[in-house]
Amino acid sequence: MVTTYPDLAGRTAIVTGGSRGLGAATCRAFAANGAKVAVNGRDASAIEAVVREVREIGVDAIDAMADCTDSSALEEMRIRVEEQFGPVDVLAAFAGGGRQPQPLVDISEAEWRDDLERNLTATFLTVKVFLSTMVERGSGSIITMASSAARQAGGGPMAYAAAKAGVINFTKQVANEVGPYGVRVNCLAPSTIATERIKTAIPAERRHEMTALYPLRRLGAPDDVAQAALFLASDVSAWITGITLDVAGGQIMT
Repeated sequence: MVTTYPDLAGRTAIVTGGSRGLGAATCRAFAANGAKVAVNGRDASAIEAVVREVREIGVDAIDAMADCTDSSALEEMRIRVEEQFGPVDVLAAFAGGGRQPQPLVDISEAEWRDDLERNLTATFLTVKVFLSTMVERGSGSIITMASSAARQAGGGPMAYAAAKAGVINFTKQVANEVGPYGVRVNCLAPSTIATERIKTAIPAERRHEMTALYPLRRLGAPDDVAQAALFLASDVSAWITGITLDVAGGQIMT
């Protein structure tokens, strides 16, 4: 069940990486709260599937296809969204991704640069494109996406973990800079979430074994992340900025 935050009704939310997994669950959660949703991704058919789901809830949704590592494409996307929905109230900068863990000596320079580009640089470019209009209006909530891989050593792909640690620090820096203008910036850091991709990649028996790593004795669900995003987007968290919220079943305790 999705928690309802009445203040989100009628607001405009854009979710990058919104066509699958955590992003798609977050799009549906915003829609269930009455927010207009712009669904970003790079796969047209996957975007359209989420747009259809949102519209079936009875809420406006649009395709916001763009590569988040391309600043020109992001600017064009921002203009399209604002023309159809008006200024963006909530930006969930979730686009990114990793690869299988490798020893440092096996990581190529190209792989290192690619992981930083699609996680840290993509977040920087996305926030930069949408931030100015939020500052001008004196309001807005930005939610970035990190990972538990950035919060503890071991287990995660090294370049991905480094990039996500950069996202955490970037979030703090931006929050400090734009707080006086009424814009809040927070970060989510999920641990293993049982998305369709994870269910395909990890056998059920191994997923069951992994639950022992978590005090709450289960893997996360996409809705766990979506619910956390709703909280940070809503006025309920109006005096919270610059934090990293670990959606990790107790695996990370700080």
